[in-house]
Amino acid sequence: MTALTQSPTRPARRTYSRWASLVVLCAGTLMTILDGNIVVVALPAIQNDLGFSGPGLAWVVNAYLIPFGGLLLLVGRLGDLVGRKRMFTAGLAVFTAASVLCGVATSQGMLIAARAVQGVGGAMASAVVLGMLVAPARREPHVQHSPEPREQARAIAVFSAVGAGGGALGTFLGGALTQALNWHWIFLINLPIGIVAWLAAVRVLTPEQGAGLGKGADYPGAALVTGALMLSVYVIVGSGTRPLTPTLLLAALALALFVAFTVRQAWAARPLLRLRLLRSRLLTGANAVQILMIGTMFGFQFIGALYLQRVLGFNELLTGTAFLPAPVAIGALMLGLSARTIGRYGAYRVLLAGLVLIIAGMTLLSRAPADGSYVRDVLPALLLLATGFAAAMPALTGLAMSGAREEDAGLASGLFNTTQVVGGSLGLAVLTTLAAGRTDELVSKGVELIPATAEGYRLAFRTAALIAVAALVLAGVVLRSGKG
Repeated sequence: MTALTQSPTRPARRTYSRWASLVVLCAGTLMTILDGNIVVVALPAIQNDLGFSGPGLAWVVNAYLIPFGGLLLLVGRLGDLVGRKRMFTAGLAVFTAASVLCGVATSQGMLIAARAVQGVGGAMASAVVLGMLVAPARREPHVQHSPEPREQARAIAVFSAVGAGGGALGTFLGGALTQALNWHWIFLINLPIGIVAWLAAVRVLTPEQGAGLGKGADYPGAALVTGALMLSVYVIVGSGTRPLTPTLLLAALALALFVAFTVRQAWAARPLLRLRLLRSRLLTGANAVQILMIGTMFGFQFIGALYLQRVLGFNELLTGTAFLPAPVAIGALMLGLSARTIGRYGAYRVLLAGLVLIIAGMTLLSRAPADGSYVRDVLPALLLLATGFAAAMPALTGLAMSGAREEDAGLASGLFNTTQVVGGSLGLAVLTTLAAGRTDELVSKGVELIPATAEGYRLAFRTAALIAVAALVLAGVVLRSGKG
């Protein structure tokens, strides 16, 4: 009788625990996502207050991106070894403390150093989240449970909605906080959020027994891959302002470090990255598609904001408000339709459909004129892009993580997040360089600044559409095995 009365409550408790954990993980992720975007709109105010030069101001962004992108793979693996909950909570603590330092910064050096520490904490918190979402949890001895495929798809959809919507929401909050208060508050707002998220994570998340640092802690390999990733992000984010020859030399050095890391992993007794993981067609294919897709979307977000400000004359608050339909659409579609659509049609088909919508949105934006309007020339493309991303991102995430074993879930999560940073940085560097080059060329020929700027942005949008076409072709060829 006792077993009969207790058994119905156990699934309910497990369901509650899973969704409580999801809320905590999304809260931590939202904080790091917001910070990656909230600073963009505030950059002019930071420049005026602290006296940054034009090239120096880029380091307010780069100082965060370089350690964030460089450490994701390493801390993802360390999360498998020491326990993902420990890595996540430690990352929240580091990120929150660094946010306070950013908020009280009174000099360029202090702000850049604090942003670098923020990047470390963001990598620690972000790298293990997907692994915690998809890896089976163990609540009771000898009893293993994992969510049903549709429940897992719903959890991934919620997580993806938070990440995608958080980017556009960060643009809005950056403009609102900077205009209403000052730029310091874009960082100080993380303090209450971080404290609540950390306390909830300690209480809600299930402790995991990691494999131990003695099993798989390849420190020479870690040094090689971390150096290679950090150098790669550094090369990408500075490619638009650095001369060609130093850029090529640094890129060659990064490639040499990657080659040395690969050789090391092939022969190491306890490799950091098991090379068999890269033999998964779903995992490697999904990461390659993500680089192209995220490059397209990052380019739209930043260049779209510049188009609104420099061509249409929007201020910071109006620019942030103009992006608000994106997180609303993404959240509604991901939470309401994404899991059911993927369950019915399969992740492969949903991904392809989403990429087609992204191509349509970028193509529409490539026609935005110098005398355009937000309602006619931006909003329809924004909604197409949001709908396409809402369909594509959860499907792509599910395909990528389905290609990893449970013991590699943290590493696979770190790899997936790494390709997000690399794709975003690469797309941003390529598209902004093209836009600036085309604008300068037209201005030198006597074209007025605003029409020349608009034409530069149109070139960037056309290029982004071609990148999305490449993502569609790659997904169609490589990910066919995941169409079920």
